[in-house]
Amino acid sequence: MSKNYLSREGYEKLKQELYQLTKVERPAISQQIADARDKGDLSENAEYDAAKDAQGLLEMKISKLQQLFASSTILDESQIDTSKVSIFTTVRILNTKMNKEFTYTLVSEKEADLKQKKISARSAIGAALLGHTPGDIVSVQVPAGLMEFKVLEITA
Repeated sequence: MSKNYLSREGYEKLKQELYQLTKVERPAISQQIADARDKGDLSENAEYDAAKDAQGLLEMKISKLQQLFASSTILDESQIDTSKVSIFTTVRILNTKMNKEFTYTLVSEKEADLKQKKISARSAIGAALLGHTPGDIVSVQVPAGLMEFKVLEITA
């Protein structure tokens, strides 16, 4: 099991999601199963089958979140080293072919959100940038071909 790094904000969101699944949705599905069971013959009860399927999917989601928590470490973002690109750093890069600048924050897979300019440190671009310093040229193989970025600035 690989180690996952979370920000305090990401940890709190996951904690809230797990609470919602275990304390709200799990009891609701259990009630649906009980209600369907009360309707008689289970062998021909589509409502019962659907509720059992939903319960299985919910339990799988809960299990995955629990595994994520077990393998996660919360990083103190104030202690991040900005001398090189690492998780939770914000990096300003230049696409050398397009001559266009982009700014991204590298985060865990669970916290990635391109609309907020947060990319996974395990994505092709995120992984390629890790460990580089300002001035470095980084080549990244993506589905569209080879891209080159120049690391311009790293901040916390």
